[in-house]
Amino acid sequence: MGSVKEYFSSLGSGILSLLQGMQVTGKEFITPKITEKYPENRENPPVAPRFRAILELKYDADGNHKCIACGMCERVCPNGTISLTTKMVDTADGKKKKKLDTYTYYLGSCTFCQLCVSNCPTQAIDFSNDFEQAVFTREKLIKKLNYLPEKEEPAPTPEQLAKIQAEREAKIAAAKAAAAAKKAAATQESAPKEESN
Repeated sequence: MGSVKEYFSSLGSGILSLLQGMQVTGKEFITPKITEKYPENRENPPVAPRFRAILELKYDADGNHKCIACGMCERVCPNGTISLTTKMVDTADGKKKKKLDTYTYYLGSCTFCQLCVSNCPTQAIDFSNDFEQAVFTREKLIKKLNYLPEKEEPAPTPEQLAKIQAEREAKIAAAKAAAAAKKAAATQESAPKEESN
């Protein structure tokens, strides 16, 4: 009698266990799928908003970027992924200004740490959200980020040139006057010493 009771008890627990397993399986059948059909959905892949794909210079509507060629991104990059070359240009007010010549970024060694973006003083760079970055050769991983042609500094007008020249002549005259005053003061100090001797 005990064996029949044990048999039906174990049969009932087995059926209960089977129903619990089927309940879990049934839930998985109706749960929305998270697997993406890549590359079938490459036109509109669901990429996370915080996904970092490739570094980009931010351009405004006029084709200007905010990079001042300070080199901060190049210095903080732990892998040497960023390389800047700069040039000096004359501005309209007659001063020298450093401008960006080439901004080279090597995607193959980037760890996407975002130190360059967070340390940029002008917020001129940011990571894009473009998922497709696979290429067949390593040479294609080297990107030139300033792809738009740089705009030339505006040429100074004749009025600005005249103002710059006048300021320069005023500085020269002030320096000559200060030197003459210093020389006169030095000769006055030496004259009493000669008289006392």
